[in-house]
Amino acid sequence: MSEQAPNQARVIPLRPGTARPVSDRPATEPPPREPLLRDLVGDVLRRERLAQERTLKDVADAARISMPYLSEVERGRKEASSEVLAAAAHALGLGLGDLLSLAQGELTRQRHTAVRRASTTPYNGLCLVA
Repeated sequence: MSEQAPNQARVIPLRPGTARPVSDRPATEPPPREPLLRDLVGDVLRRERLAQERTLKDVADAARISMPYLSEVERGRKEASSEVLAAAAHALGLGLGDLLSLAQGELTRQRHTAVRRASTTPYNGLCLVA
């Protein structure tokens, strides 16, 4: 006797980019990673500093924090306190609310980019419609 495959049908979406349930994802495809707040805030601090053409030393001195610590905050290596974030923001001419608002905008931008990327994934298979 021959072995038969289990009596299960595989559902294939008709439209490319149709979201698949998490259980249907291949084991090699990791779930999307949420960005960390420290990465978002660090990116904003660095972008603002560079836009003002200021050095790490200049901003660190104005904020009264060490230059290596500011560098690690910008790179997302350190989880800075609200006091340190406020000092760095003020040194750049921003309020803490401005810094967090810019970080929120960055989070929204990254999320929309990830959604667009996921929805435009090409389907490279055969689709039969009855």
